[in-house]
Amino acid sequence: MSEERHHALGIHSLGSEPGGADLPSRDRIVRRMRWVTLAVLVLLALGAARTIIARVQNASELREGTTQRAVQYVQTAVPSTPEKGQTLSLPGTLQGYVQSPLSARASGYLKLWTKDIGSRVEKGDLLAEIETPEIDQQLSQAVAAREQAAAAMELARSTQSRWEALRQKDVVSQQDLDEKRGAAAQARANFAAAQANEQRLRQLEGFKRIVAPFAGVITRRNVDVGDLIDAGSGRPLFVLSQTDPLRVYLNVPQSYAQRIKPGQHVVVTQSELAGQNFKGVIARTAASIDLTTRTMQVEISLPNADKQLLPGAYVQVDLQLPPGDTLVLPANALMFRKEGALVAVVDEAGKVSLRKVTVGRNYGQTVEVPQGVTATDRVVLNPADSLANGDIVTVAAKTPAKDAAVPARGQEK
Repeated sequence: MSEERHHALGIHSLGSEPGGADLPSRDRIVRRMRWVTLAVLVLLALGAARTIIARVQNASELREGTTQRAVQYVQTAVPSTPEKGQTLSLPGTLQGYVQSPLSARASGYLKLWTKDIGSRVEKGDLLAEIETPEIDQQLSQAVAAREQAAAAMELARSTQSRWEALRQKDVVSQQDLDEKRGAAAQARANFAAAQANEQRLRQLEGFKRIVAPFAGVITRRNVDVGDLIDAGSGRPLFVLSQTDPLRVYLNVPQSYAQRIKPGQHVVVTQSELAGQNFKGVIARTAASIDLTTRTMQVEISLPNADKQLLPGAYVQVDLQLPPGDTLVLPANALMFRKEGALVAVVDEAGKVSLRKVTVGRNYGQTVEVPQGVTATDRVVLNPADSLANGDIVTVAAKTPAKDAAVPARGQEK
């Protein structure tokens, strides 16, 4: 393009017009472009270097984290013997120390009753009276029969005496004397039978009065005035219970039966009597295991002088069992696999070995382990399902409790 054309268009040619010294030259532009390109390359190099360094650091951290996560940290516990016994809580039912149904021995009609349910009676108190007209007449007849037998016996005795005197004079034969002697013996036997029958009926007459055989509380009355009383029916007229002391019967599971002994003290509570504890003592045990329930029956004697406890009430009995000498472990140390119950034991080198154990009584948070571990073994708590023989683990340090320090033995208040 010619200068005229440039001039016509108003475009100045480079380096041709006056004042061109103020415009950048081609060399200067090229130099500037080189510096800009170099700066961009340096920046890109720095960014690439930063990225590479960050990736190297991340890879190193990842390797370290992977190595740390590959280490299995476990907590352990040492088997120990329990310092205090377990409290065994079992349900029971209160019963009167003596609970007797009072039945009639004499038949007749109820004439009256003097004690109702809830009445407290003493030994010998009259409870009811029965009218027995048949027994009264039988007694009168028995008295008359006894008198007849007595008269016949007296006659036979005097006859025997006379015939013995005649025999001495040889007036009668020995046969006749023997017959008189036999008649006298028979008369004496008849008199004894009549007398015994009279005594029997007199004793039946005594059964017309129903009296309390011991001190207690009437818990049931089954008859009313005018009822026909049949001595052979077996229906009780009253039920009498002795309420001081009371009995409590428990069925102790077989696993605890060996640790229950007569004389041990127990605490009895009743939900309706909140906050009140009643102390009793084991009176006796069945000393055998029931084949059906696999339990042993235990009888507890419970004083009830203030009559607060009522026979038939449902109660809870707490038995303080003596501590055993079998090693115990936390329940969360057990693993259950196809081999049975196992525990993971860690040696000094951190190597794991799985041992089969025998599980005894379960105390809730702890269980007895009669076989499989010793008092010096370190047993893993909450073992992972993937834990196997030969695994290497690291025992984590125990964190001290922040809430309260556990008092040392002998320093408990």
